[in-house]
Amino acid sequence: MNPVHLKLLVTRVMPYGKYKGRLIADLPGNYLNWFARQGFPPGEIGKLLALMHELDHNGLASLLTPLRERQHNL
Repeated sequence: MNPVHLKLLVTRVMPYGKYKGRLIADLPGNYLNWFARQGFPPGEIGKLLALMHELDHNGLASLLTPLRERQHNL
């Protein structure tokens, strides 16, 4: 797991779709599950969605809390 990718989860927003404008880290699990079933899009956004799905699915989303706090304090 690349620390840079983890930071991107709390800074990058969803560029399209139902949750356009929402942070990748804030996407609901059912939306991430839908992508997992249908296939993640190509490129960086797909990699970030897949990573967030993995964290959410395994109950590890709390790993992002320190990054969120750090981002908030900037």
